[in-house]
Amino acid sequence: MVTLSNAGLQQRGKWLVRGVSLTVGRGELVTLVGPNGSGKSSTAKMMLGINQPSEGSVVSAPGIRKGYVPQKIHIDWTVPLTVLGLMRLTGRVDKATCHGALERTGGLHLLKKPVQELSGGEFQRVMIARALLTRPDLLVLDEPTQGVDLTGELELYEMIAQLKDELNCGVLLISHDLHMVMAATDRVICLNGHICCEGTPQAVAESDVYHQLIGPKAAAAFAFYNHRHDHEHLPDGTVRQADGSITQNCHPENEPHAHAHNGSDKHAG
Repeated sequence: MVTLSNAGLQQRGKWLVRGVSLTVGRGELVTLVGPNGSGKSSTAKMMLGINQPSEGSVVSAPGIRKGYVPQKIHIDWTVPLTVLGLMRLTGRVDKATCHGALERTGGLHLLKKPVQELSGGEFQRVMIARALLTRPDLLVLDEPTQGVDLTGELELYEMIAQLKDELNCGVLLISHDLHMVMAATDRVICLNGHICCEGTPQAVAESDVYHQLIGPKAAAAFAFYNHRHDHEHLPDGTVRQADGSITQNCHPENEPHAHAHNGSDKHAG
């Protein structure tokens, strides 16, 4: 739907990002990762048409609709504003459309709540709902989980993946945290002023270039996270391990009597 070809953005004589070639297709979730100042937001703004490339090109499919959740939004918190008012802040939108967008993001119950009273997770759900008002073909989310705790992050990433499937839209997701988006994303592009590496989440996570970029401590933490989350928490509080066994906690080696669905007593390592 949108393609950048050897695109770069220069401001005040400084290149913010350069030589970026990427495409986001319908039904695809592409994640941009990289350190602060690596050009992630600049790349997203070229995709959106907010900034025109200083070199290279950006081509969008005809008639494409784009939705955007920026990393920062400036609101005068002294002005009384409800969620419904925020949804209608930059255009006339009927109440039914607002209801539908908020319902998709699990925020309908917040409709009359003052924006100043929203938690971090609630605010992000409202902002994503606001981006859905255009019925986007391309949804661009710049650090959509900022100010959200770990549980809230997982819920938001799961919701984003569901929205992509329900709307059959392309999603460009910006994150500083690769291991949190691995389950949802189709393709990862690692930036540091240019594209350092790209591919499947696992391929990028295991690349030497990515490890050099994020540092050895972060790389070790990533490996630890990957290992510890090789299981699924079930609604009744038990845990399904990688081999299909059901245990009472995340560490089957500490539990002598696990019950395996596949008839085996072996536990995940």
